Amino acid sequence: MKISTIISGKRVETISASASIHDLVNSLNSHHVGALVVSSDGKKIDGIVSERDIVRAMPGKLNQLVAMHVRDIMTVDVHTCTPESTIAELMTMMTELRIRHVPVVDESGSLLSIVSIGDVVKNHVGELDSERQALIDYVASAN
Repeated sequence: MKISTIISGKRVETISASASIHDLVNSLNSHHVGALVVSSDGKKIDGIVSERDIVRAMPGKLNQLVAMHVRDIMTVDVHTCTPESTIAELMTMMTELRIRHVPVVDESGSLLSIVSIGDVVKNHVGELDSERQALIDYVASAN
């Protein structure tokens, strides 16, 4: 199955690198997401920032966190995929790189959507269930 089936109708939320950590936390909460793509225009990817980045910034800096900005904690080396990527390819990438969110880009590198590990697992389980049911039907029809 291709990623294009997962992202159909799915929005991607972005945030500016200059946004405050307070704004970041509020945005993650209000959109009910675990990560935001950092972008100045909604198309070019400048980075990605997640709940995990906030937690990693906290030790020893808790009193400074309120004065920090997204650019201070975001990941700039962003791994992406395309709508033509497969769920299996994305599962491998996410597992090997230990990442939970992957932006989806078009052939020119413009941001289209984002896929979470939850999206990938849900669709993989759906594929396995369909295969299981097809095997059950096949065995039942042979009797």
